[in-house]
Amino acid sequence: MLNLYLEDLRYKQKVFNEDGASSSMLKILLADGSGANFWYRLMQVCSKRSLTMPFALLFQYINKLLNHCVIGIKADFGPGFVLMHPTGVVINSKVTGGTGVVLESGVVIGDDKGCSPVLGNNLFVGAGGKIIGALTVGDNVKVGANAVVVKSVDSNLTVVGIPARPI
Repeated sequence: MLNLYLEDLRYKQKVFNEDGASSSMLKILLADGSGANFWYRLMQVCSKRSLTMPFALLFQYINKLLNHCVIGIKADFGPGFVLMHPTGVVINSKVTGGTGVVLESGVVIGDDKGCSPVLGNNLFVGAGGKIIGALTVGDNVKVGANAVVVKSVDSNLTVVGIPARPI
């Protein structure tokens, strides 16, 4: 768990550096969202072990209280999962995501009639973005702020609007 969390922090540092905000690991560790990542990773480890399931629920609840962030206990993201600003983030338990998934505040990734999205690698979702239903989002995709994705998105695209369309 610790290695996965450290990979998340390193990826967050990379994102900051690419944006021109050179940051030390200490700054990244203390940055908004790093605590929410920690509670998510702890919850994820516990949810995969049936004997520690009550702890997974406890860690989910702590994340909700401290960070105003609700991530389902079975949600599964690869290394480099970054919550830039966790307030208002809601992720369904059935969501799976690849590596390098970066989410801003108010992002909702949800289920529609029992089916949840599958997210690719190197995904950025802007503030207030929504990804809903049985769809796939490809690799290297950017979802604009407040965009609502209700259909699958091919790799290497930027989508904006309601409903989201490529630009």
